[in-house]
Amino acid sequence: MTNRRTRALAVVISALLLAVVVVVLARSGDGSATAPAAQVTAGAPTSAPADPDRPAVIVPGRPGEAAVTRPAEELRDAATSRHNSMDVWFVRMMIPHHAQALEMAELAPDRAADPALRALAERIRASQGPEIGMMRGWLQARGLSAEVAGHDHAGMRGMQTSEAIRQLAAARGAEFDRLFVRMMTEHHQGAVQMATDLLKVGADLTLSEFANSVATEQTVEIDRMRELLS
Repeated sequence: MTNRRTRALAVVISALLLAVVVVVLARSGDGSATAPAAQVTAGAPTSAPADPDRPAVIVPGRPGEAAVTRPAEELRDAATSRHNSMDVWFVRMMIPHHAQALEMAELAPDRAADPALRALAERIRASQGPEIGMMRGWLQARGLSAEVAGHDHAGMRGMQTSEAIRQLAAARGAEFDRLFVRMMTEHHQGAVQMATDLLKVGADLTLSEFANSVATEQTVEIDRMRELLS
């Protein structure tokens, strides 16, 4: 009788131990299944992946440096920087001012006699084209329009009249060189003055650096153009 009770008790104890092991294993399995899921959730990106087709902006380098391409998001992030109404006015005026310089420079390859002048015109195109893109990006990042209702850009410093542009387009050889140097020198002088004025009253650091670059580079180009005629 005693042996039977002992065997029965052993069976009960074994069954209980097996049940405990099953429960422990089951809980352990649940934990291992849920832990990775929690890790994946914690490590998931908080924003959508960058769009490979997102727009880019060409940003001109400092004097002596090449232009670089930057994602438009960087300019939007920079929109929180402090700026004032004079910064906005400068950009809105400088865009058409640069555009006319490009218009004149694009005439040089087929009309200029002096190779040095053609090289200078190409330098103007290579620098001021990207600068226009940078300025448009600056406005766009702040939700601002590039247009100024009712403003006559022809009255800006250094801007050439439509008739003067037509005369330049009709000229060839040495005559073109002479007109180009005179007109572009006046145009650059206007840009230098606009940039210098902004440095006195502007608030945006990026624009201050840009204005300083404009004043420096275009002053150098003025000196080069004067040397061409000497």
